[in-house]
This record gives sequence, C-alpha cells and structure tokens, in this order.
Amino acid sequence: MKKRVSKTVQPIRSQSDRNAIDSYLMHRNPRDRVMFTLGIYTGRRISDLVRLNVRDIAYIDRKGRLCVAERLTIQEQKTGKFADVLLHPKVRRILSKYLRYRRKHSETLGALLNEPLLKSLKARRDGQFRITRRHALRVLTNAARNCGLTYKIGTHSLRKTFGYIQHQSGTSIELIQRMLNHSSPEVTLSYIGITRDDMDEAILSMDW
Repeated sequence: MKKRVSKTVQPIRSQSDRNAIDSYLMHRNPRDRVMFTLGIYTGRRISDLVRLNVRDIAYIDRKGRLCVAERLTIQEQKTGKFADVLLHPKVRRILSKYLRYRRKHSETLGALLNEPLLKSLKARRDGQFRITRRHALRVLTNAARNCGLTYKIGTHSLRKTFGYIQHQSGTSIELIQRMLNHSSPEVTLSYIGITRDDMDEAILSMDW
C-alpha cells in the first residue's frame, strides 16, 4: 500500500534540520536567513514579517549609528492585534550583520530605515520592493529539499517551530497559547504537532 503523505506542514522539530537550513540560507542569501531566523524566534506569521520595514527593528542613536532594537512591536494582519516581542540576542546579531550589508547598498541611513526589511530586487505587482509570501514559501521548500528534509515544510512551519521549541523547553501550553494568540490550549497543541501518540509516549516514559 502506498504511504500516505500528510498535506499539513510540520514544525522543524530536529535541531540538526534547523541548523542545516540555517547554514544553507546563510551561504545563499542573508535576507532569507533573516526571514528564517525571525520566523522561528518570534513566532510571527510570514504575512506579517514580509510587511516589516527596517525602521520596525532598527533606529539611529544619538551618535548617528544604526542599532537593532531590543523589541519588535508588530500589528498582526490576520487579527489586528498588536504583539510586543523581545528579540533574542541571536536574532539581533544576525539582523545587525544583515543591516551592515544593506548599508553598503543604501544612500543614507535615513533611506535605509524606510526600506523593506525583506527587500526584493524586483517590484511586486503593487509596486513594492518586498518579497511575497509565495517567494518565502519557495525559499523554504527549496532549502528543505536541498537539506534532505522529507516532511512537508511551508511558511507556517516557522511559527509552528517556535511553538514546538517553546513546548520542548518546558514553557506551559497556556503561555504558548498566549504567545501565538490561539483560542485554546487544544488548538495550540494541535498546531505545534503534539499528537495523542506523543502524549501516550510521555505517559509510558514515566518511571518512579
């Protein structure tokens, strides 16, 4: 019997898989690595990330230096709600390196602040020079294929990975629910790919 392939995109559960994709993107396009890292470390939707401008994550200090902010405040396109998210030190380091690269191709710091964070060299149909969700999907699926991942990966995989890592780290499901703006813990468990088999295995692993 032919094995049935799930159409539901999966979180990237394995640290080695995440490292492989990160390394692949780092050597191909720093912008795509920023997208990947932001998605996993903030849990924001791709539809929100592609709308970011540089000024949403950076500012010019009193000495005229471009600095990465400590927090990201973003309005969710889907819900209209505002999210205030701490930027992990690793994210800030990657953003800082990326902005130094971008600075070389921008006339002034002020001009750079007004540019899309995930900038495209080609204008979209609406005239904006920012990547689309479709392009983000293509980047992720190509990276997954080139890194040998056999399960289904999509743009939601980054957000699901955020929730999955939080769960594996011991964060309560109620807190993850709030982080992802879900309606119930059950929705969150299903979203991040925690199945009944996982729960059964957790019970069977008890030994005292």
